[in-house]
Amino acid sequence: MMIKKRIRHLGRLRDIVYAFTRHGFGYIMKELGLLDLLSVPKRLFAEGSKTKGVRTTGERIRMFLEELGPTFIKIGQIASTRPDIIPADIIQELVKLQDKVSLFSFEDVKKIVEEELADPMESLFAKFNETPIAAASIGQVHQAVLLTGERVAIKVQRPNIKNVIETDLEILQELARLAESRLDWAKRYQVRDIVEELAMSLRQELDYEAEARNSERVANSFKDNPKVLIPKVYWEYTTAKILTMEYVEGIKLNDIEKLHQEGFDTKVIGETVVNTIFQQILIDGFFHGDPHPGNLLALSSGEIAFMDFGIVGRLSPEMRYHVASFVIAMMKQNTDEVIQTIKHMGLVPETVNHERLRADVDQLREKYSTIPFSNMRIGRAVNDLFTVAFRHRIKLPTDLTILGKTLLTIEGVVERLAPDLSIIKIAEPFGTQLIKERYHPKHVVEKIWGQVNEYGEILNELPKTVKEITTIVKQGKMKIELTTPELDLFMKRMNKISNRLSFSMILLSLCILIAGMIIGTAIAGKPPAILSKIPAVEIGFIIVITMFLWLLFSIFKSGKF
Repeated sequence: MMIKKRIRHLGRLRDIVYAFTRHGFGYIMKELGLLDLLSVPKRLFAEGSKTKGVRTTGERIRMFLEELGPTFIKIGQIASTRPDIIPADIIQELVKLQDKVSLFSFEDVKKIVEEELADPMESLFAKFNETPIAAASIGQVHQAVLLTGERVAIKVQRPNIKNVIETDLEILQELARLAESRLDWAKRYQVRDIVEELAMSLRQELDYEAEARNSERVANSFKDNPKVLIPKVYWEYTTAKILTMEYVEGIKLNDIEKLHQEGFDTKVIGETVVNTIFQQILIDGFFHGDPHPGNLLALSSGEIAFMDFGIVGRLSPEMRYHVASFVIAMMKQNTDEVIQTIKHMGLVPETVNHERLRADVDQLREKYSTIPFSNMRIGRAVNDLFTVAFRHRIKLPTDLTILGKTLLTIEGVVERLAPDLSIIKIAEPFGTQLIKERYHPKHVVEKIWGQVNEYGEILNELPKTVKEITTIVKQGKMKIELTTPELDLFMKRMNKISNRLSFSMILLSLCILIAGMIIGTAIAGKPPAILSKIPAVEIGFIIVITMFLWLLFSIFKSGKF
């Protein structure tokens, strides 16, 4: 079995190396030492040199991916959502990638359905159309009717596609490991991590049960919204390789002419789409990651149907707040706040040039300073942010880049439906609600209490930790190895903790002192002589309240208490 696997890998590796060379990337294969190993024909170098002279790098990458088939096409499509790690000119080509696949036979469809559902097709469906209504690199969709009479759409995964994709991913991961060990630029750009992220996203798309769960999660958020329809999942007819959903018939949102002919108000449709997406992004934190016009339908009932939840994005409450903060900082033209938001959003390398980063953010801010608020495009602003991140090697979470693509896609859809519709005006109430929720007393108290518990645990463990460190030092086993950036970060954190503890102790001391003065005065029946003409209790109370308010202000301002 292992020998067969290695032979299969070797044959596929040869295809990949040949494709690299044919499209002008043979020099990379040479540096990896694969050309001699696989005896690549010299004619491929000639083809590569010719292609290199007449096509851009982005075009050659796109053609290379298309030649290698489904796995590489899907990886290219996923990579097109990562402007923080891939240059803009290459992304422009990757977005052109289309699934150019042939249909697989109905015999294969029937075999897969019966194997997955463990019953003959005739005993499962009253009708099953042999001709698919849609096809893609991973699967194709057929229309059917259940025995109970409901019309359904059934997505069936391609035969053996999982094995094909796993073989390709294993080879790519090995090539990435080899590249990082031999090429400085590959190590600098952390190619292995990039390939790992892309592989994880692709594997998720192979699991139709995960897609069904995504669909139901969004459906639950809009179950009381009469304007939105998420097709029902039929779980008894759904597995990892088969997804059965309610059949929905409507008009795709890019068919503007037909929408007008059928009497739809495209502005109302645009408003519904934008409200639905921002509800998912800023309120639920779980959103459709690929809302292109083919996945959005206008129904005769007036509803907008969202379909195909194979790609979704997730935003934590903190990340949702940072997204809202970024938009607000751009509106306020505040460079410092924009930079602070970028740092909160991503992993900023220690080597970042802060002066250049500030200059790039200033340029970004100035770009939008002349644009009226109502005309501002959030998707473009977020993607401009990704361009800055790429330039400074700031690594952003995958879900944030999915958000960028989602916003850009929605803006493109809405611009065709209603060119005068202001997306940012629709988004503003959602952002305001998010800010209000963050500073709601309940959330503030919960956050402070969480921090108190955290510091309490640290103080509780402190004696034990000190004892363990002392034992290690006595045994001569302690080894300290801190680089300068790590030491600076460590000292900053220690200073922050010590300042907070000191401030808290001073505040506590003042409270005790004032309490003592109040009790002493009550027992003696009159204040001490030195304080008889000074309202000490009142002054002390004012000082304590002032310091307490100052402390709360510091917590809110830093956001990192």
